[in-house]
Amino acid sequence: METLANLESFIRSAECRGFSAAARRLGLTPAAVSRNVATLESNLGVRLFQRSTRSLTLTEDGERFLASVVGGVESIQSAIAAVATQSGKPAGVLRVSMALGFGLDYILPMLPSFMQRYPDVVPDWSFENRPVDLIAEGFDAAIGGGMELAAGVVARQLAPLQIIAVASPHYLQNRPLPQHPNDLATLDGIAMRSAHSGRVRVWKMRHRDGVEAVLEQKVRIVANDAEAQCRVALMGLGVGLIAVPFVLPYLQSGKLQRVLPDWHTDLGAISLYFGSKKLLPAKTRVFIDHVTDAFREQDLARRFSANG
Repeated sequence: METLANLESFIRSAECRGFSAAARRLGLTPAAVSRNVATLESNLGVRLFQRSTRSLTLTEDGERFLASVVGGVESIQSAIAAVATQSGKPAGVLRVSMALGFGLDYILPMLPSFMQRYPDVVPDWSFENRPVDLIAEGFDAAIGGGMELAAGVVARQLAPLQIIAVASPHYLQNRPLPQHPNDLATLDGIAMRSAHSGRVRVWKMRHRDGVEAVLEQKVRIVANDAEAQCRVALMGLGVGLIAVPFVLPYLQSGKLQRVLPDWHTDLGAISLYFGSKKLLPAKTRVFIDHVTDAFREQDLARRFSANG
């Protein structure tokens, strides 16, 4: 009879396409994961992976075996999680990824009440402006927008993700206010570089009445971080197209002013991403509930709306 550790090491190595990534997810060393897989191969009498210095790929036997066992192992893990949830408090290291500015402004303030309520959970949060591979990199959850839903990952929408044009009152002083997105071509643009393609983003803006227009900016400055765009706009160096959550504090203080208030760009939703297992670990489940409740209590979905 194979041990659950050997089977899980095999499954996670197949999903992550490497022993090192699987080890990070399982909380083991790469050597331990490799040893578990080797033991499994020896016991079965077949080679499950083709190994090279650069890659780890399933053999035909490995693909057939993975399809046969993955469901059963996940059922066992769900049963264990259910018993643990019913018999004890949420506990363990909670790995979550989020953008730096958004996390500091909106998620970090939720931390004191969360830790007070769940003292046995240890938050391990990564603040980075990139879409992470939730499964391969071993995160319990991620918060952001526009992440691709890989196999085994689901999303719970928290609020709209919309882009608006902003500038400092100083920059707009003595300049004619734009009436249409085409008018922004005459002003200095604070542009965003895409984390996916590395290219400068081109936005399509939508009016309240549904009319759309492709924005033509005169690019003066390029950044790959929304908070950096805000800082540049605060310096009076141009007009930035920035997501509402990042500019909201500056709009409320009057340090930034909305340009083209009837226009915005819709990028979908800010969502909580997590594994699609039937029974999540208790630490992940309570974090999801805590964040969802906080968004509702603080009315963030309405506040983050370009038409709010």
